[in-house]
Amino acid sequence: MAGTALVLGGGGLTGIGWEIGVLAGLAEEGLDLVGADVVVGTSAGSIVGAHLTSGHLPLEEMYEHQLAPPDTARPSARMGPAALARFAAIALRSRDVVSFGVRMGKLAVAARTVTEAEQRTVIARTLSLTDWPTRRLVITAVDAATGERTAFDDTSGVRLLDAVGASCAVPGVYPPVTIDGTRWIDGGVHSSANADLAAGYERVVIVAPMAASGGPIAGPRSQGEQLARRGARVCVLTPDRAARAAFGRNVLDPAKRADAARAGRRQAAAQVARIRQVWSD
Repeated sequence: MAGTALVLGGGGLTGIGWEIGVLAGLAEEGLDLVGADVVVGTSAGSIVGAHLTSGHLPLEEMYEHQLAPPDTARPSARMGPAALARFAAIALRSRDVVSFGVRMGKLAVAARTVTEAEQRTVIARTLSLTDWPTRRLVITAVDAATGERTAFDDTSGVRLLDAVGASCAVPGVYPPVTIDGTRWIDGGVHSSANADLAAGYERVVIVAPMAASGGPIAGPRSQGEQLARRGARVCVLTPDRAARAAFGRNVLDPAKRADAARAGRRQAAAQVARIRQVWSD
């Protein structure tokens, strides 16, 4: 085993803010995770991961962007406790993670949402990148028809914008993303963090805005424990009580993004010693 892996889980707009806040806070304390040998990004984490590995913005500037007032001209989508409870209920009725993916794919295809073209424009504006970074980035998504997870990277023949859009396609909220005739949905349908993709790396830090698991869906903590049993040094960071309060009841509310970023930065200062034990040689 060798190398370092940074795993960034899904969690909506507040998850993006919190993750960036955590990473900025750790960097302020002298612990830079940006240079990981691989970054695994799921949903919100795919956006953060793409920005980190591209290096087009300093981390502190990424953090300042999270504090900027949101665009009030565009109404925010909603994914609150009711939607999450619905997803959990479907998970509990599913025999395994693949059958859950199929059910969520059907939900996504049937849902009335903005058009795929409209959502692609939003992702393009949020991402502001066109090419895959030269550093190793893995982005997860789930086939809406088969329920199977895939991991896109720069060798997949898929554009970065499409990979990120697919990973962020929350069923029932945003439309599936079509790539070469296949429709893809949020990688968080398979797992909120997909930390198992960091297998083989010696040191792994998992930053996961959504810690819950249910039914056949593995959570970041159980995946971290499995990596540790295989010999990796692992640290899992999930939102503390203050961060969860900052998220509010809708993780897609841009008005909560700044509070989530500040909460992540505060939490990083309290957790830096624990993370340094894993990350440092």
